[in-house]
Formats: sequence, structure tokens, C-alpha cells
Amino acid sequence: MVSDEILGTFAPIIVYWIYSGIYFLLGSFDNYRLHSKKDEIDKNLVPKSDVVKGVLLQQLVQAVVALLLFAVTGSSRETLSNQNTSMFVLACQFLTAMMVLDTWQYFMHRYMHHNKFLYRHVHSQHHRLVVPYAFGALYNHPLEGLILDTIGGALSFLISGMSPRTSIYFFSFATIKTVDDHCGLWLPGNLFHMFFKNNSAYHDVHHQLYGTKYNFSQPFFVMWDKILGTYMPYSLEHREGGGFEARPAKEWKD
Repeated sequence: MVSDEILGTFAPIIVYWIYSGIYFLLGSFDNYRLHSKKDEIDKNLVPKSDVVKGVLLQQLVQAVVALLLFAVTGSSRETLSNQNTSMFVLACQFLTAMMVLDTWQYFMHRYMHHNKFLYRHVHSQHHRLVVPYAFGALYNHPLEGLILDTIGGALSFLISGMSPRTSIYFFSFATIKTVDDHCGLWLPGNLFHMFFKNNSAYHDVHHQLYGTKYNFSQPFFVMWDKILGTYMPYSLEHREGGGFEARPAKEWKD
């Protein structure tokens, strides 16, 4: 039997590559793309081979930190895994973890844009993908990956009080959501687009030059953007030649 700690560490990594692989195949359907294939080739500033290497490095760091975290909290959290936790408690833990992760990532993400040194030397690596695609979701500078994703994930785990078993589902879900936000597609019937305003089009706006100071929220809600005035509304329009394009809404005023 594989322990909950091992599954909690490696299941999100496996989910990442399976889910992004599905989106990679769906990217051949031009009518659902937010950017053309030509734009993906011409505008992105890093080859896909480097993106894969960068993601694998970040996932290695995340795995090491996760194993250390489980080892430190193992005695207390193991008891939780063996208890029958009610659905209400699980829902509260999920919501708490989502709020903690969103809050941490919003403020760290925004600071990395406003601090010129951090943006130039750290966060700009992620924005080499002007046209996002699924398996580039975790393409970050190692320091950014540690601060935003790894530390953010650790805080959401600790503050929510979830068990290692619950963390398997939460971090797998968070991984799927992050990949979906970067997939560069607008697919009909996508449940994330129905239930979350923070979606692939919302995040695509942030990756464009006109949106780099807006739409910092990730990966779940848009509350901090709305509360602090960094929310940029957009309209989704059909692109000439097929597909869609996210543009600032007509009523938007900078």
C-alpha cells in the first residue's frame, strides 16, 4: 500500500502531466484557442524543451518540501487520516485552503510585478510565455516556484488543518485548476468556466502587455482583484481566422 504522504506528494505531479497532456492534444482544435498556433510560436520567448525542464525542477523542489512537511506534521495528521471526517469539515478545510492559497499568491504575485528587481530577475521568466499553454502552467523561476506555489501550498495545508489524505484531493484539484487557467483554450461545457470567474481567459488577459498590472488573482477566486482595484473586465470575441480572443471590456477605463 502506498502511504497518503507519498500520494499527496506525487499524485498532483502525475495529474499535472496527464491533464496538461490532454489539453496539449486539444490544442489542435483551432476554433477553441485563445491565440493562434502562429502566435504561440512567434510571441513566446522560450522553447518548449526549456519549459519542460523548468517545470520538472519546480516539481522536484515541491516534492522535497512536501515530504519534509509530512514528516514534521506526520504524528498529528496521521490521526486525522484515520478518522471519519464529516463532509462539512472537509468542505470547510477545502474552502479555507483555497482562501489561504489565493490570498498568499495574490499578494506575492502582485508584489513580484511591482518590485522591478523581482520582476526583471524572477517573475519575468513566467511571462516569457506570452501565449500560455497547459504544461507551461508551472514554468517559473525556481525562487518564484518556492515562494508562490510551494510555500503557499504549505500554508494552505497547515492552516486548513487537513490530513495528508485530504491533501491528495486538494492539491490535485488545485493542480487541475492551475493547468486549466493556463491552457489557452476556451472549451464549451468547461465546468471551471461555469463556476469560476478566474479562468483561462481571465488569466490570459494578465499575460498580455495591457493586462500585466491587472488580474493577479490565482488560482481560484477574483475577490482580491475586485477589492483592491486590480480587476480588469474583458470580453470574449471571435478571432478572425477561428478561435477566440480576450479583450478589455469596452466600458473599461485605465
